[in-house]
Amino acid sequence: MKLILMGTNDFVVPIFEAVCLSGHEIVAVFTRAPKPVGRKQVLTPSPVHLWANEHGLRVFTSIKQYDELQSEIENQKSKIDMVVVVSYGVILCDNVLNSAPIINIHPSDLPKYRGPSPIRTAIYNGDTESAVCLMQLVAEMDAGPILMRTPFEIDENDTNETVEKRVSEIGAKMLVEYLDTPEKYKPVAQTGDATFTRKFTGDDEIIDWSRDARAIHNQIRALGAGRTKINGIDAKILETKVDNGELRILTVQPAGKKPMDWKSFVNGLHGAEVKIGE
Repeated sequence: MKLILMGTNDFVVPIFEAVCLSGHEIVAVFTRAPKPVGRKQVLTPSPVHLWANEHGLRVFTSIKQYDELQSEIENQKSKIDMVVVVSYGVILCDNVLNSAPIINIHPSDLPKYRGPSPIRTAIYNGDTESAVCLMQLVAEMDAGPILMRTPFEIDENDTNETVEKRVSEIGAKMLVEYLDTPEKYKPVAQTGDATFTRKFTGDDEIIDWSRDARAIHNQIRALGAGRTKINGIDAKILETKVDNGELRILTVQPAGKKPMDWKSFVNGLHGAEVKIGE
């Protein structure tokens, strides 16, 4: 198949690598434009952009360039067999949607958790299972018919990072299988009530200590950190576990310092009583 790939972040790279190794022809890769990163605001290409460069693939950093590519392909009397979209972060207009069959990998059990943060939302809500869906892309967000669905479990100590890795591996296998034999899979309309996710912000990291231990643990593992004060010091709690219903802090990062284990942090208080949230 002749393919166009569209994606942006680290999560996508193993999936696109699997497609590359499967022998299909990748005509072009679309990704987000380079962004300023770090204190020095160095303009940095996306992980997918860097991956595409490593493979010598043609890269476009604006969806506005799609018509230009399409005209070029038509002038060569050729055609694109399929467009693969995974975590691209760009709304596709009719000129793209109507140009070729478009498929998308979405990391939730659709129609549950449509939108931008399905994995984080599942962990934040304490879900113990989810699914990866391969679907046809339509104009309405994450509403297309399902081609393949693979369920997976979420452990009580899984983080966004560990679940993303699992989803990436599952999604890569599903996608290659579908591209090799698309005729085997018939689209099935989504059924049931849709739920929608939102983008989490820094404010979502602030810990409300009136919530129960499990809810705080889910918040930290979903977002990567929980912000609070400990003995008046601004700190990020990076890793926790729940033991007999109690929240135990494993790793903490005081403002301006490197992450450290909880015991080392407490020792640094030189015997002072630990006051969390104050």
